[in-house]
Amino acid sequence: MSSYETMASHLETERLILRPWAESDAAGLSALLSERGDDKTYTVEHGRERIAGLLAATETTGIALLPVQRRAEGDFIGYCGLVVGRSTLEEPEIAYELFRHAHGRGYATEAARAVLGAAGATGRQRLWSTVGTWNTPSLRVLEKLGFERDRVSLEGAKEVVWLTRSLP
Repeated sequence: MSSYETMASHLETERLILRPWAESDAAGLSALLSERGDDKTYTVEHGRERIAGLLAATETTGIALLPVQRRAEGDFIGYCGLVVGRSTLEEPEIAYELFRHAHGRGYATEAARAVLGAAGATGRQRLWSTVGTWNTPSLRVLEKLGFERDRVSLEGAKEVVWLTRSLP
């Protein structure tokens, strides 16, 4: 195990709650993944398997990708958290994905800001994020959070922007 503190698994902001995954999130997660437009249909069973994998990864790594729900409505709108992704456990990636109906309201920025605080509390010095060059809204969120472009790489025919941010 690393020398880092375990990331908090319950974060609250003015409008959002980020909390551990529950089996009841499987339908919401599969619906969110199905909205990606990659022409795949994700079943509730796939959502359950993904959640089991995320919980196991958190157990191993001490970092977490957490479901995001709106505080007032109580509904699942996506996820946000830390993953190893294309990076390392020492300098993990921040990741987030929200339902389209929740876009444009500052939820991603609000959730990611809470995750930045939680990442800093683990003792980490730096985070990464990787985003497709086409994903302007996501790049705007990262810019608002103080991430800076490091480089662009190619994954097949797709360009991926690598951004980084130092933690206080």
